[in-house]
Amino acid sequence: MLKTRALTATVLLAGFVAALFLLPDSGWIAFCAVVLGIAVWEWGALAALGTASRLVYAALLVLLFLSPLAVERPGAGGFYAPLWLYYASGVVWIFLAPLWIWRGRGVGGRAVLLGVGALALVPACAAMVDLRSGHPGLLLGVLGTAWISDSAAYFVGRRFGRRKLAPSISPGKTWEGVGGALVAVALYALAWAGVGEPRAAWLVPILLGLAVVGIIGDLFESLIKRQAGVKDSGTLLPGHGGILDRIDAPVAMLPLAVLAFVR
Repeated sequence: MLKTRALTATVLLAGFVAALFLLPDSGWIAFCAVVLGIAVWEWGALAALGTASRLVYAALLVLLFLSPLAVERPGAGGFYAPLWLYYASGVVWIFLAPLWIWRGRGVGGRAVLLGVGALALVPACAAMVDLRSGHPGLLLGVLGTAWISDSAAYFVGRRFGRRKLAPSISPGKTWEGVGGALVAVALYALAWAGVGEPRAAWLVPILLGLAVVGIIGDLFESLIKRQAGVKDSGTLLPGHGGILDRIDAPVAMLPLAVLAFVR
């Protein structure tokens, strides 16, 4: 399983980096729209929508993403999405998601779950556009935080994990894994600061905060899957499950990263 996960992750990373650095702005927006459509399709399944309803839900959110949300387009000095959308997503990840995780009883009715999906997925994909618009390396650096955090939590948790983080939601996650993730992200932030990041003094707390939000996103997706009675959000990615299983942490981190780095 580990070899399959590694092979899938390698292929995904190569394709993503190629798209990130080679596509024009319009092509990148189209790429993000495809990612959004697949993610929304899987979210609709977790909300127990039928095929037709999932198609409508996915189409509506993709159209919302592609609509002229900002007066100025990427590269023209404006944001792709209005700032209030990122703040609204931040409310979900900083306040609502931790509350639902603490309660451990799911997210209520289907309408609430679909609304949360819109506030989680559309801002995340818009953030991919805004973070790339300054320089592709910024988006890659932010995503690197999620990848390093996830990998460190996995390996440290497997080796040293004893105390469960949220046993009723995700039994495999441990506090030791969280500690390993935060140490790894702190080292990553120091390395990033060492290559001339102008916000060097704030980079460590910013990336640590994003890592914590990413862990919340991971736990929240686990809560939604448990509520839906499934192990994975889909079967698209061998060794990983669905695309939501691969992007659960970045979805939570990206809107807040726009507020931290781009604004």
